[in-house]
Amino acid sequence: MSFMLKHMIGGQLKDLTGGLGEEKAEGEKSEAAAKGMTQEEFEQYQQQLAEEKMERDASFAQKKAERATVRSHFREKYRLPKSELDDTQIQAAADDVELPTELAKMIAEDNQEEEHKQSVLGQLTNIQNVDIDQLKEKAQSTIEDLKQSAEKCEVM
Repeated sequence: MSFMLKHMIGGQLKDLTGGLGEEKAEGEKSEAAAKGMTQEEFEQYQQQLAEEKMERDASFAQKKAERATVRSHFREKYRLPKSELDDTQIQAAADDVELPTELAKMIAEDNQEEEHKQSVLGQLTNIQNVDIDQLKEKAQSTIEDLKQSAEKCEVM
C-alpha cells in the first residue's frame, strides 16, 4: 500500500519541486548494479552500444544513398524531375556511392539494346516480314551497278 501511495503522490511532488533535494532511497540501486555489472563494465557496455548504433546508422545512411542513386539514375534515364531529397541523401553519405553491380550490368545491357534498336538495322528488324540478308544483297548489287555505270560514263 505504501508503494502505491508513494508512486501516485511521489511523482506529483517531484514535479512540483522540480526534483530538488532528491536523494536515492536506501533500497534503490544504481543502473549498473541493477543490471548486475560494475560501474566500469556498465560504461564499457554503454560505449559498445553507442558504437554499434553509430555503425548501424552509417550502414543505413549508405543504403539510403544507394537507393537515392538508383532513383536519380532512373530519373535521368526517363527524363523525370530531380529530387532534392535524393541529392541530400547522396551527399550525406561520405563514401562515393555507386550503383550496385547487378544494376550496373542490367543498365549496360539495356543501353546496348537501345543502341541496337536506334540503328537502321535495328529499326528494320522491328518491321515484320523483312529479310535483312536480302536487303544487304540488293544494296551491294546496287552499289556494284553504280560503280560499273560510273566506269562507263564518259564525262567522268
